[in-house]
Amino acid sequence: MSTHETTVTDGRSHSVSDPILEIRNAEVVFEMDRGVSRVLDNVSLDIQRGEILGIVGESGSGKSMLASSTLDAVVEPGVLSGSVTYYPEEGDPVDVLELSDSELRQLRWEEIAMVFQGAMSSFNPTMKIRDHFEETLEAHNYSLSEGMSRAHELLSDLYLDSERVLDSYPHELSGGMQQRTLIALSVILEPNVLVMDEPTAALDLLMQRSIISLLEELKEKYDLTMMFITHDLPLVAELADRLAVMYAFELIEQGTTEEMLQNAGHPYTRALLNSTPNLDAPLEEMRPIPGSAPDPVAVPDGCSYHPRCPLATDQCVATDPPSEPVTESHLIDCHHWEESIESIPLNHQKEATTRTTDEERNPMDHQNQMEGER
Repeated sequence: MSTHETTVTDGRSHSVSDPILEIRNAEVVFEMDRGVSRVLDNVSLDIQRGEILGIVGESGSGKSMLASSTLDAVVEPGVLSGSVTYYPEEGDPVDVLELSDSELRQLRWEEIAMVFQGAMSSFNPTMKIRDHFEETLEAHNYSLSEGMSRAHELLSDLYLDSERVLDSYPHELSGGMQQRTLIALSVILEPNVLVMDEPTAALDLLMQRSIISLLEELKEKYDLTMMFITHDLPLVAELADRLAVMYAFELIEQGTTEEMLQNAGHPYTRALLNSTPNLDAPLEEMRPIPGSAPDPVAVPDGCSYHPRCPLATDQCVATDPPSEPVTESHLIDCHHWEESIESIPLNHQKEATTRTTDEERNPMDHQNQMEGER
């Protein structure tokens, strides 16, 4: 299967400037009675220091497994291979998959922290929130007074009443409060990288947007690098500097957010954009993706998307596509990406064109309409 790296020049892949995490040829395999289940397939990816990278794909595409792999947290009987290298600001690179259990525990909180799906299941229901913070600080030999002062600051940064939250049990907090509290707990030890696995799932739309806004503020204030994993492409596009799309346990396209929204080349990425509800576009223009993702024990040969792809040819069935460099930052795994851009229109682009035309035709009418909608 093909691999990705961050940028390409003259057709050759190489890392740019300053990666903080480097994933190479990561694979996760489960041996099952009915066959080998490969739930992460030869994924290579650089995460640049200080960026927000969005990982997008359908449920079951391998996103969460990629997140677990970055911290060597794949549960047995899963077998993780490849390499994950962490580059601290000072000192030697760290081979994450070669760390001892104690070294890994230290790395997971102090250098790379993770926010898992479902905040409620991440807390011990018999412990107050204050106890969770204190237990974490003590386990890593951090000063309780300094750590709890930081806890108050973080909770306040996330627009929470810190005293009330710390004195509460998890079930006494709303879903949005739990999620924000979990984010604060995850960064209590001042990690450099925050990996978030569906952090806004099960939250209403307004709370999702609120979390996105708060994460932007946290990133700027604490100089965090973030990996944001979600099935909601428009949501993460509001936050991310770059987007990477996964399908059938592989990385199939990546680029800057602008490149991915305006010039996505893989038919699946374009289908994903067109299948997402858009408040500006008519409902009938939203097009579900036909078919279903493959079983992990029976991933098709060639391009794994070919059974669902309207552009599939014999070449797609027979040959796995290489990573094609569209620009230095934009890579696509598709034999027919140019045809895809030409023949699969994007709904949000059509709507944007219509709005622009209307504004140009009568800008005062448009201005009056906007003022009337306030």
